[in-house]
Amino acid sequence: MNLTPQSPFSSKASQLLSWGHWFTFANIGLVLLISISYLLADKPPTSALGGFYMLITWLSHTSFITFCAFVLTIFPLSLVFPYPRHIRGMAALLATCGISTLSLDAFVYFQLGYHLNIQALPEILSLLWGKFSVSPILVSVLAVGFILAVFVFELLAGNRAWRHLAELKQYRFPKYATAILVSCFATSHSIHIWADANAYFDVTKQDNILPLSYPTTAKTLLARHDLLDIKQYEQARDISLTNAQSQFAFNRPLPKCLPQNEIPATVVVFEQHAALTAFANKYQLQPTAQLLQPSDHNDAIFNLVYGLPAYYKSAMSQNEQPPWSSEGQLVSVSGLSFIDDIDVKEAPIKIISANQLNTDKNIEGPVIAFSLAPHSTDIVYNGMFYSNYFDAVDQPTFKQLHDIMYTLVASHLGCPQLATSTMLGRDLKHSISNEGVNYTQGVLVAFRKDRITLVSQDGSYKNVSGTEGFAIDQKLDIPFLINNIKVLKKFSSQKHTP
Repeated sequence: MNLTPQSPFSSKASQLLSWGHWFTFANIGLVLLISISYLLADKPPTSALGGFYMLITWLSHTSFITFCAFVLTIFPLSLVFPYPRHIRGMAALLATCGISTLSLDAFVYFQLGYHLNIQALPEILSLLWGKFSVSPILVSVLAVGFILAVFVFELLAGNRAWRHLAELKQYRFPKYATAILVSCFATSHSIHIWADANAYFDVTKQDNILPLSYPTTAKTLLARHDLLDIKQYEQARDISLTNAQSQFAFNRPLPKCLPQNEIPATVVVFEQHAALTAFANKYQLQPTAQLLQPSDHNDAIFNLVYGLPAYYKSAMSQNEQPPWSSEGQLVSVSGLSFIDDIDVKEAPIKIISANQLNTDKNIEGPVIAFSLAPHSTDIVYNGMFYSNYFDAVDQPTFKQLHDIMYTLVASHLGCPQLATSTMLGRDLKHSISNEGVNYTQGVLVAFRKDRITLVSQDGSYKNVSGTEGFAIDQKLDIPFLINNIKVLKKFSSQKHTP
């Protein structure tokens, strides 16, 4: 084959390669626009360095994967099959497939908190089917319309670049843009190496945001050259909870709570789900899905009554009243196997076992009812509760038992400061947070969207889908866990410093 500079084959291949670079630049702009959704899916960095790192990583990484897609697809095709019209058509099809896949991944990450992967396929399909079933025609039109719009963009970009190739070759823009992107790529990896070595989590917490993102880490690189103190590094990243016998400490005096609602709220605890369903039908209670509770009944009851994870259970063993109720006698508890009765007449919040419930007597005011988890080997159980109080029925986030008590104190009693001062939870009537933390059976439970991370005291961990229960193949998110441990130890006298 004659590949001299004068041969028509070589000339077409050279022109196609030049055209391919401009076609890739057009797609980089589109990819950058779509990938903004990844940055909006999680909380933004809190420091200037974290924000700068996010910006340059977004520019460089998205540009890099787009260029790699060109090198792996259009580049070899241009050499083997240098026919401009066919190459432009195939390039438009390939780019449309790539952009569509990226958009799907961005949607999944925004909704579930993880990228496309085989292990999460059931949950991803469930998410897509749920969106489709709500409005099939609208979703179909939007999906097909988006794909067609991308395909038209690819055809227009490819044809325009080919027709104006001679004019585009005179521009110096590619040199400057390439220099900026390469500089951003090198700078972002350098910052990540430093941040990983110094446990600067505002940078390293961004590791899993962008797709196919595997930044250079410091541990192996610096340790290989004897530039890293391994003990100091491991201490900074320590997430151990082996000494979980913590004292409960809060600021006194506590905010005074004068209940703003005279009608008491009643929480009914069932042991069997069938009995719960019958009760809910009788009182016309509405179901609220995704109640994430410990499978250990003792820990679950502690979460509900005290508004705290079981991390503080040993510190509360001698307390008759929960801390949030101790100043005003705000709760009565009766019939629960795992906690002594608390007899307070006219208490504004009543927690009662279904076994002691007088079914002949009407219950006034807010009612919340749930059943304890069935006996299983799982650490946590994803169920539901019923109520006539919560308007957070359609929120696609996990709720916990200590969230229920927090909400009753903050919203029903009108004492948000008391709830914040004594409990770990969120107000389900006002909060839209999709993160939470718990501790049960010696296991740290932290969730974000659908992903639940379980970390045992020996350091072993696993990520699972909270909805479906299957394992997710994803590395341990150290910054996410550090932040959750800080939340867990909010009232601990043993301060945790990452």
